[in-house]
Amino acid sequence: MSDRATVRESDPIVVIAASHYHRELERPGTESLPMIQQTETQQSAPVFDKGLANTIVAESEISFIDGAKGILEYVGIGIDELARNSTFEEVVFLLWNRRLPKAAELAAFIKSIQAEYDLPEQMWELIRQCPKDAGPMHALRTLVSALAMFDAEADDPSPAANQRKSMRLLAKTPALIAGFDRHRKGTTFVKPDKTMTIAGSFLTMLNGQKPTRTVERALDVCLILHADHGLNASTFAARVTISTLSDMYSAITSAIGTLKGPLHGGANEEVMHMLNEIGSMENIEPYIKNKLARKERVMGFGHRVYKAYDPRATYLKTFTKQVAADTGNRKLYEMSRKIEEIMAKEVAAKGIYPNVDFYSATTYFSLGLDLDLFTPMFAMSRIAGWAAHCIEQLADNKLIRPHVKYTGPHNAAYVPVEKR
Repeated sequence: MSDRATVRESDPIVVIAASHYHRELERPGTESLPMIQQTETQQSAPVFDKGLANTIVAESEISFIDGAKGILEYVGIGIDELARNSTFEEVVFLLWNRRLPKAAELAAFIKSIQAEYDLPEQMWELIRQCPKDAGPMHALRTLVSALAMFDAEADDPSPAANQRKSMRLLAKTPALIAGFDRHRKGTTFVKPDKTMTIAGSFLTMLNGQKPTRTVERALDVCLILHADHGLNASTFAARVTISTLSDMYSAITSAIGTLKGPLHGGANEEVMHMLNEIGSMENIEPYIKNKLARKERVMGFGHRVYKAYDPRATYLKTFTKQVAADTGNRKLYEMSRKIEEIMAKEVAAKGIYPNVDFYSATTYFSLGLDLDLFTPMFAMSRIAGWAAHCIEQLADNKLIRPHVKYTGPHNAAYVPVEKR
């Protein structure tokens, strides 16, 4: 029997909203967005905007950010409220359906995800063939791309097929990450537990034993906080890829490759390196003040978007304290709090506050994750947002093809090789 995924029309699959709408101008924070009116002149003479920092390239119903006020909403619901009250699975439903599920819908949705947890046997074998010294993000990028070869619907562009592929990617990625980690450590695979949450099953596969409720919930909260964040670099990469009418696996692979960059997905890993380098409480103040004096960046502080306290860090800071205490890492949390106190006195007036990476680093370390698994955790969560954006892009697609400002020579002569 083939291990390629088959279509099951009876499966309760999420329906992605295809409608688009214009946000009202009076919406909180909208006045801070650069509203660019496209005129015939602008169409014929594009404006140079390096990094696209002031360019709006798409309309979206998925997440809303007001960096000046420290607001992040998923489909209108504040991220702090979701982190305190929701679950990752419910948040995925919200992002994919643009509404919260009813109890029966959520139960069916969870069962559909759990049914897709396991990998084809060829994928387990492919993990075994990976070099044990490979970086986890290299392995994840390659393995996600390989999943397409075992999906009979890989090149089916229909909305229903894209929904099912999104679910498979979300459900199977935890097994790819945990499987590779066990492979590189020389331990046997632990197959997914189809009775557990995504967070619970992942931690069981990774560690070989079921997590405590506190530990499972800690990872669940982190997954919620990282699920989507507007048109960040990796989400933009996914939308660019899918706008060519490529397949969902290619789009997610593009996103993972983009997330791997240290300017995007590796910040929480760098926070942990910093904490290890500091080593003790008495070293914190001189270390941080020396960094600031040299005008060097203190990892985990500041954000490209937020000029107020990162709303994703508000609840996470409180939750991290509990997780650190429960796992014997209180010292690590106290070090983090001391760093924040010093930074508040020194640079908060400049709009530099802790971001989500600062406290998620402590959380991931307390959960026993290796440092180089921090960014794969980010990817495991963000697949929810990437898939939502891909399907939203396809609902009203236009090929994303910006201009470039050419700065090279003109009318250059070709010189034959013998005369150069």
